[in-house]
Amino acid sequence: MVDRLWTVLLLVLSCIVSFSYASLGDKDPSYRACVGECEVSGCVGKLCFPQCNSSSNVGPWYTQEPLYLQWQKWGCQGDCRYHCMVNREKERETLGQPPLKYHGKWPFKRLLGIQEPASVAFSVLNLAMHFYGWLSFFITLYYKLPLKQDKTAYYEYVGLWHIYGFLSMNSWFWSVVFHSRDVDITERLDYSSAIAVIGFSLIVSILRTFDIRVEATRVMVSAPILAFVTTHILYINFYKLDYGWNMIVCVAMGVAQLLLWARWAAVSRHPSNWKLWVVVIASGLAMLLEIYDFPPYEGYFDAHSIWHAATIPLTVLWWSFIRDDAEFRTSSLLKKSKTKAK
Repeated sequence: MVDRLWTVLLLVLSCIVSFSYASLGDKDPSYRACVGECEVSGCVGKLCFPQCNSSSNVGPWYTQEPLYLQWQKWGCQGDCRYHCMVNREKERETLGQPPLKYHGKWPFKRLLGIQEPASVAFSVLNLAMHFYGWLSFFITLYYKLPLKQDKTAYYEYVGLWHIYGFLSMNSWFWSVVFHSRDVDITERLDYSSAIAVIGFSLIVSILRTFDIRVEATRVMVSAPILAFVTTHILYINFYKLDYGWNMIVCVAMGVAQLLLWARWAAVSRHPSNWKLWVVVIASGLAMLLEIYDFPPYEGYFDAHSIWHAATIPLTVLWWSFIRDDAEFRTSSLLKKSKTKAK
């Protein structure tokens, strides 16, 4: 039964992604005519864009605008598409028609040149929470817990969580950039960094839940997953950015690690099991936001941005569990060493 539900879930996700990028909005004749006319005339109604007939970016670097000013400008095609979309959506609203996606995205309202302001804001908060979580983990290990004689931590998974922290912060950084400006390079960097942290999280979940501490065994377990993740990143960057396949890979690895943590929470006697259960159940529910894709409320808050918001408290709780795990393992190891000494 579980296998059947899992198969249906993957098929639904694949279909959703396919429909997302086969957008109806950019196929709309009125929209296409507006964009075509704008790219020639440089105007949408009474609003004109000097960059459509400008060569201001040609010439030595010192004659061009600063990068922070260029970032807020979208160029001729970007501005034409945006304002044609805005006008077309106003027309559809007056006719009582629902919003459409344009070029794979809902009609978001820009703010200070930012394409998806809510997703950017929540991505920044996720980045901050991961930095705070990792920093508090570092302080707990090296300043609050006992250390070995060589000043290293007793906790056997310290290196893995450090790598996880840096990969997570890197992923949320590129999420901020991508949702600020969706272009080919930012899209690929965002997808690649997300795949990297999901793949490494799967490795950590296997090593921790099965309590694998022997280095050779860790390498044997990690190598196939690292090889697959690396191959997938190369595939989407240099062969084909297949959105449906990428979603299936992400969901498969994400669900796999949630099931591993849930199994471990059920059989172990960890004092912070309740935090694991909250994270596992809430993360599973949050994934439904990626399935139930709805247009942005007031032009800002869509399902994806709310998913970003939902992960903020989960990140705080997750790093809290990691700190608790470090304290629990350190305490257990110290008790064992004292027992042996007697």
